[in-house]
Amino acid sequence: MSLWELFIEGGWLIVALMLPILICSVVALAIFIERVMVLRKMNVNTRSFIMQIQAMLRKGRISDAVLYCKRTPGPVAKIAKAGLERYKRPRNEVKEAIESSGKAEIYHLERRLGILGTIAAIAPLFGFLGTVIGMMQAFSEIVARRGIVGPDVLAGGIWEALSTTAFGLMVGIMAIIFHNWIQGKIESHVFDMQQSSVDLLDLLIDREASANGFSDES
Repeated sequence: MSLWELFIEGGWLIVALMLPILICSVVALAIFIERVMVLRKMNVNTRSFIMQIQAMLRKGRISDAVLYCKRTPGPVAKIAKAGLERYKRPRNEVKEAIESSGKAEIYHLERRLGILGTIAAIAPLFGFLGTVIGMMQAFSEIVARRGIVGPDVLAGGIWEALSTTAFGLMVGIMAIIFHNWIQGKIESHVFDMQQSSVDLLDLLIDREASANGFSDES
């Protein structure tokens, strides 16, 4: 029996408890696709980006560096822009600007990730709930018939009940895989952001200390 046939012919229990599981699967897939698209736009060579910024800073081209950050996608560019816009400020203010921008970018990267985690937890629970209710119905049928039931009646109720658990577990496993894959990608981006923040802060402070201020060339 296909998934659609099971959904249609499985009785009210299947429809009532499979519907939220089906919704969970659609939401999880939509979030996964959306996060993948966001992460793909952030694939920037961080080392090359920092080297370009360093070259511009050496020539005092601050406005060009800020413009380069605006044109470059990804969290590292936004963090660099926040630091460059405060390059004449004290070290603490520059550091705070970079850290604040970094936290905002991490929040942006982790958006909707909690929903995936929730789906991974509740989808199997919907399935287990269906199994419990289905088993209760099966035994209730046995009691109503005073134990005189054919194996087809009992097996049908148990099969109907266990099917919800199977689908709930499948959706939960899918959501866990999506969640962990995205989490791994985010951790990689966060590591790049941390390293870039340190490098950028050193560049700005060293430049200010050696030149005692920047001369902007347009």
